[in-house]
Amino acid sequence: MRTSPDKISIVKSSGEVVQFSLTKLKKSLKRTGADDEVIAYILETVQDELYQGITTKEIYNRAFALLKKKKNVFASKYKLKKAIYELGPTGFPFEHFIGAILKYSGYKVAVGEILQGECVQHEVDIVAHKNNETTVAECKFHSEQGLVCNVKVPLYVHSRYRDVKNHWNTFKKHDTTLTQGWVVTNTRFTKDATEYGNCAGLYLLSWDYPLENSLKDIIDRLGLYPITVSTLLTNREKQFLLNRDVVLCRELIKDSFYLDHLGVSDTRKKRILAEIQQLCNA
Repeated sequence: MRTSPDKISIVKSSGEVVQFSLTKLKKSLKRTGADDEVIAYILETVQDELYQGITTKEIYNRAFALLKKKKNVFASKYKLKKAIYELGPTGFPFEHFIGAILKYSGYKVAVGEILQGECVQHEVDIVAHKNNETTVAECKFHSEQGLVCNVKVPLYVHSRYRDVKNHWNTFKKHDTTLTQGWVVTNTRFTKDATEYGNCAGLYLLSWDYPLENSLKDIIDRLGLYPITVSTLLTNREKQFLLNRDVVLCRELIKDSFYLDHLGVSDTRKKRILAEIQQLCNA
């Protein structure tokens, strides 16, 4: 007799033990664009294979494999969170990824700028300009799942932001006003981090925050997927592209000649570009 799903305890990547949620799994599957029949089949299959103490990784791997059998693009969208971790191990590709999202949102963007503060100089991950206003963003990338962004991060970023802002807005050569500081992470903020960030006037962006306009929401809404979501590119090929600042699937469509440099066959190249085109148009 099968155990009821709501009585199954699962182990998250952080080691935390929680109850399995069929609703959460269903929601993550719906984000892929899979139809109700496919989702129902996967939910039924996963439920049959649940056991006490199963890891979220095992559940993810099973659902991913089943989606991939149905359609590559479903599996690509399902692996979005994992794909962002694959932008590591350094935080540099993640900075370019966030910069690319801002660029496609109408900002003029520079990555890795040195800005003068009132007290000292600061290396800032992203400087973005739009409508005579400037935003500076700091990116906190974690290459391991289970890690979180605690209150020390917005505390540190806020102090640097104030120093830069004090100089920027009194320096006559600047033709924009520095109006906002961002903290961006690929993981999650602790409660203290969001409380301090909001109180200090920082804009916080994480995998699941703010509600309905989180990093995953923005990526899905704008179709700005990192190339690491591809189920057809190899890890070596992805690294080759990242090293050349090709971080978005949209950029690979424009710069598809890189696939020729990698020696990808015409047949495989068509499959890769078709998968990416479907993602961008979803």
